[in-house]
Amino acid sequence: MKFVDSVTINISSGNGGNGCISFRREKYIPKGGPDGGNGGAGGNIWIIAIPNLNTLTDYRIKKHFYAEHGKNGSSSNCTGKKGQDIILKVPLGTRIVDIQTKIILIDLISKKQKFLLAKGGNPGLGNTCFKSSINRTPYKCTSGQKGETKSILLELILIADVGTVGLPNSGKSTFVQAISNSKTPIKNYPFTTLHPHLGFVKINSKNSFIIADIPGLIKGASLGIGLGDKFLKHLERCNILLHIIDVSLENQKEIFKNIKTINRELKKYNNILIKKKIWFIFNKIDLLKNEEKFFSISEKIEKKYNNIKCYYISAKKRIGIKKLCLDLKNFLKKQKTK
Repeated sequence: MKFVDSVTINISSGNGGNGCISFRREKYIPKGGPDGGNGGAGGNIWIIAIPNLNTLTDYRIKKHFYAEHGKNGSSSNCTGKKGQDIILKVPLGTRIVDIQTKIILIDLISKKQKFLLAKGGNPGLGNTCFKSSINRTPYKCTSGQKGETKSILLELILIADVGTVGLPNSGKSTFVQAISNSKTPIKNYPFTTLHPHLGFVKINSKNSFIIADIPGLIKGASLGIGLGDKFLKHLERCNILLHIIDVSLENQKEIFKNIKTINRELKKYNNILIKKKIWFIFNKIDLLKNEEKFFSISEKIEKKYNNIKCYYISAKKRIGIKKLCLDLKNFLKKQKTK
């Protein structure tokens, strides 16, 4: 299934039904008085967050949604039938934006959270409603109101506690697979991860968290190079980011350069991500050819970024994984208490 995280749709709620002008006509009851019924209300359009959905694919083809119109009122004080509502189902984490006003209408971040996107038109009144002591034969009714018509943007932003960033082939997907139930594809070439994946990390029966694996970034991602930075929005809800860094490079001075590249791309995207808590995760330590040289470089990195925690792991060999997960659990626990 193709991953779709942004789509524009058009919605129209139902019109209200018209009121009716009618007078009671029965044998032996002359001048029975008005009995025109009210119209039915127009159908509403609702949107609801469903936990087991993870893409907006269903809205790629069908982009127009119309609720049913209310029926007109009729004689004998019969009220018209209400128009049927429409309920749109979207993944948890979907943000709804009004295209015309650019206003965020709602962020659906809770299970089964429901929101009224477009209210149906109010019904018209029949002539019974206009009967009074001075007007016993009202020839008056009102029309139903028009429903609302909107163009809205559905934008999926995944909900995860922890997010990963890094260059392609830094071992992000291997790391996420090592600690979670994620089934991200892993190959020996760049950009095997083409869209974000979520993984469930279970520490014990009482503690767990969600981790997000997004496609790798390269220099110029903010300009659309590589897969671009369009998937970075899926990190906006994360409490912490793990910067996965490949330490197996022959020219280990490239490590410094690669860190700067990712930081630059995060900053160019927006200030939200660069201000988040970030930990450096030095991956592939099992492939180090010159450990002494690497650790002299890592000391310089720790000194330059003195407020950032550093971890040394091998996702493939499961080295250092357990301590990192426990520290993440403790960090997230503190965040929740705040």
